[in-house]
Amino acid sequence: MRLQPDDISKVIAIELEKFKKELDVKEVGYVLQVGDGIARIYGLSGVMAGELLKFASSPNVYGMALNLEESNIGAILFGEVQEIKEGDEVLSTGHLMQVPVSDAVLGRIIDPLGRPIDGHGVIKAKEFRPVENEAPAMFNRARVRIPLETGIKAIDGMIPIGKGQRELIIGDRHTGKTSIAIDTIVNQKGKDVICVYAAIGQKQSDVAKIFEKLKSEDAISYTTIVAANAADSSSSQFIAPYAGCAVAEYFMDQGKHVLIVYDDLSKHAVAYREISLLLRRPPGREAYPGDVFYIHSRLLERAAMMNSENGGGSITALPIVETQSGDVSAYIPTNTISITDGQIYLESHLFNSGIRPAINAGLSVSRVGGDAQIKAMKQVAAQLKIDLAQYREISSFSQFGTEMDSATTAQLERGKRVAATLQQGRFDARSTAEQICLFYAAKKGLLDSLKVTAVPEFEQALLNDLRSKNKSLQDKIMKSSSLDDHLATEIEKVLKDLLKGF
Repeated sequence: MRLQPDDISKVIAIELEKFKKELDVKEVGYVLQVGDGIARIYGLSGVMAGELLKFASSPNVYGMALNLEESNIGAILFGEVQEIKEGDEVLSTGHLMQVPVSDAVLGRIIDPLGRPIDGHGVIKAKEFRPVENEAPAMFNRARVRIPLETGIKAIDGMIPIGKGQRELIIGDRHTGKTSIAIDTIVNQKGKDVICVYAAIGQKQSDVAKIFEKLKSEDAISYTTIVAANAADSSSSQFIAPYAGCAVAEYFMDQGKHVLIVYDDLSKHAVAYREISLLLRRPPGREAYPGDVFYIHSRLLERAAMMNSENGGGSITALPIVETQSGDVSAYIPTNTISITDGQIYLESHLFNSGIRPAINAGLSVSRVGGDAQIKAMKQVAAQLKIDLAQYREISSFSQFGTEMDSATTAQLERGKRVAATLQQGRFDARSTAEQICLFYAAKKGLLDSLKVTAVPEFEQALLNDLRSKNKSLQDKIMKSSSLDDHLATEIEKVLKDLLKGF
């Protein structure tokens, strides 16, 4: 069959009707200067602060606009930055810096751009989320009152953490800050809590050890590690906690409870200072830029307990800050203390004297307090912090060899046993019911007849008893609204029966 000229003209007319003229308009800039992970770019007059930039000649390199100046913009670079040269074309993307998020990130180590760095294959992302996001409004939040169990006696008893809270972990180097955070992650096994560990400026070997430890404790399946290692650029270290928070928000929006650890914000502030000085921003106190408080506040404010109308999920933040010689009044420590809902202060001399965890009960505080404890725990642990703080004061005073009256001596002896009950090794978690029974024994003075050295042995005997013979007692404690007389009598009977063997 031969086509007639009329048929051809009809086909052409139909195609012309379908044709729509579309203009592909792109704003293009050019690299003026590049070095130290920073690029000065001419053009891109319509770019937004925090916008993602692409480089035409280097698809593996990304930029983020930070300084919007009259004649040029200053951007931080991610990826193989050595590929970027003066004169390269830069394209605006029209959207803010974002990372891919998916359920598949669980059990993986990713970089701040969401790319896997554990060698276990590609992660298929369902969606992208901006690294910077507005904190939930107050009327979308619920009161912080659901306990986040750390399994650490000294914290759950004296400095309780609730879901949606921001609790700072602060102290000198090598005092056990990361250990507390990792122990808390391990203790979330079976509690339907997703965990995100943002490693900022840590050695790659240390991150690998944490991954292996979480794997051996069967905790990696619900944990994502976002790592910007010490060898990575300041740009990556700056963006890492925000990327981790974006991953946490993805799960929170599904109505899940999330725990995120920022380890640590001291290194994060140093990375931001380096970026700011390279961008020629005016230095302030200790050469930090004036908005160093703001970069941490806008990060930590994203932690929240959402109300039921908004999914009921939560993000609990455990930021870590390192002090120098115990100076909590330094710039970054005071900033983060004022942003958070309390702090766990770890003291070097306690750590060096063998006390684990080395928590200073006097300087540590939870501004949520008893709201993040079940009523039974509040009943037995309310006096615990005061007793421990008083004991440490009397203990330091008694070193002078001053004679003490009988009441003070009794208080000192009681304090020794209270301190002994709070001693705890790594990866040796206690359930809430187990802690309540132990604190009950300390509160009622049932341990006074024991030698201080026998307290750990008694505690182990109690744990064995509760985990084998008296499982039903643990269930009763957790189901009970409070520690009534009947339940208290049952606990006391178990304790006294055990004490007969000591």
